[in-house]
Amino acid sequence: MVGLAAAFLVVWWKPALLGKTAIPAKSTPAAASRPTVVMRSFADAVARAAPAVVNIYTARVVTERTRAPVLNQLFGDFWPSYRQRVERSLGSGVIVDTAGTIVTNQHVIAGAESIRAQLSDGRIAEATIVGQDPDTDIAILHLDIAKLPIMPVGRSDTLRVGDIVLAIGNPYGIGQTVTQGIVSATGRGQLGLATFENFIQTDAAINLGNSGGALIDAQGDLVGINTAVLNRANGGPEGIGFAIPINLVRGVMEQILKHGHVVRGWLGFVPQDLSDEQAAQLGIAAGGGVTVVNILVNSPAYEAGVRPGDLVTGLGSEPVRSAQDLVSRVAALPPGVQVELGGRHGRQPYKVNLKVLERPTRPMQPE
Repeated sequence: MVGLAAAFLVVWWKPALLGKTAIPAKSTPAAASRPTVVMRSFADAVARAAPAVVNIYTARVVTERTRAPVLNQLFGDFWPSYRQRVERSLGSGVIVDTAGTIVTNQHVIAGAESIRAQLSDGRIAEATIVGQDPDTDIAILHLDIAKLPIMPVGRSDTLRVGDIVLAIGNPYGIGQTVTQGIVSATGRGQLGLATFENFIQTDAAINLGNSGGALIDAQGDLVGINTAVLNRANGGPEGIGFAIPINLVRGVMEQILKHGHVVRGWLGFVPQDLSDEQAAQLGIAAGGGVTVVNILVNSPAYEAGVRPGDLVTGLGSEPVRSAQDLVSRVAALPPGVQVELGGRHGRQPYKVNLKVLERPTRPMQPE
């Protein structure tokens, strides 16, 4: 009893003798699942990637008809006059190997008569076109300069919505510029920008001149080629830009370097998605097929009896969900193989075997 009383007096008189005991915060499921956010600089990633991003300057001669009011009144179209002017444009590109291979957008160099590439260290040289693929808006150039910086190439199939990305390019010709954002979406299609679309959507600022530049991840690896931004005219949307995934770019580049162009499968018809109303009229569920809107004479599909207005519901053993799905799957088939096409002509179902041909490099006129 005396001991307990003494201990009580000591604690009452000097409570610090007990020491400080930390009280743990109450753990909750929400707190346990909350991700750890580490704020840091991306200077190392930019330093790793930016030297391999080049500014691209193109020029072409444009011939246009002049307007001379007096002569037009006297002679009209019988005595036209013309003048030539040099039209210049700008863009960006990415050096991807020591051989001087540059990846850019096809629309950046389309119709160009001269192409110059400027490196981040100030060196400038003429670039030559190795090959172009308008179906994906990708072009491959060659630059003959020693000691080139190389872009580290990553993977785009591991990107997740919310990942940090950086866009590097030459907006408005002011010089190399870096903007930061996140991956807003992946697999974007049906935008009308190219035949084969599988875009990365990002809110990193992409402006005129950024086309063909690099989209990199937080480590500095190339994950996409910046391509387009939604039209901002008349108060349009901001922060919606698109980049071609590097996995798609890699496949196109390998084919261009090997064949000079991209080899794709082709059956000779143009599909179109059905509206919900059209699907209901045909008695199928939405997304249950596509309709044939154009077909080329002497193509595999035409020879097999496929005609405009037919409904296509299957390719091989898999159903067809959309026009983009069908076009992409046919393009992935190697020329020479046989494939089964399922569909309906009116109310009459059919299945035909077609031999896949190589997709023409130039567009052909439909029937």
